[in-house]
Amino acid sequence: MQQNMTGIILSGGKNSRMGVNKAFIEINGVRLIDRILSVYRKIFSEIIIVTNEPLAYDEFSDTTIVTDIFKGKGSLGGIYTGLFYARHDYAFVAACDMPSLNQAFILFMMEQIDRYEIVVPEVPEGFQALHAIYSRRCLPAIKKMILADRLKIAGLFKEVRSLKLTSDKIKPFNPDGRLFLNINTPEELRASTNGLLPE
Repeated sequence: MQQNMTGIILSGGKNSRMGVNKAFIEINGVRLIDRILSVYRKIFSEIIIVTNEPLAYDEFSDTTIVTDIFKGKGSLGGIYTGLFYARHDYAFVAACDMPSLNQAFILFMMEQIDRYEIVVPEVPEGFQALHAIYSRRCLPAIKKMILADRLKIAGLFKEVRSLKLTSDKIKPFNPDGRLFLNINTPEELRASTNGLLPE
C-alpha cells in the first residue's frame, strides 16, 4: 500500500570512482535504478529523482525528475532539492547505488517518525544519512548549512530533532550485513555480481 510520503533517489553524484552512471549499472541483469524503483513503487505515492542528467531518466514517467537548486553542494544539496519539491511532509532518501533496500525496514523507519524531523540508521561505521527519512521542516536548517558551505549531513542531526536507529533495531532487517551496501567502485560491483546479491 502506498504511503503519504515521498521517496527520493539521489542520482547526482560525479561517479568518479566508477566512471559511469551508477544508477544504470546492472547486477544480475537488473539495473540499480530499477531495483530501487521496484521497492519505492510499493511504498511511496510520489517518487522524485534528483539528478544533473535529467534526460537520462526520461523513461521513468511515473517519477518527478528535478535538478539541484544549489549546484555543487553534494548529497546535502540533493536532499534539499528533493525535499523542496516533495508534496508530502516527509520523504525517505536513498542513494541510487544501493541494491539491497529492504521494504520492511523502510516501513519500520516510517513507523518511528512520531515528532521527529529525521529518522536515521546509526551503525558502528557511522550514520546512514543516505538511507534516512527527512521532514520538509528541515529545509531552513539545510539551507543555512549550504549557504555556510557546511556540507556534512551529520551536522544536520544536531540542528533538528533526530531519532537515531541503533544496531539492535536494525539487525532483524539486516541478517547478512548488506542492507546499506552501496556500489562505488568496480571492485564492489564485481563482489556484488559474484552471487552476493539475490536475483
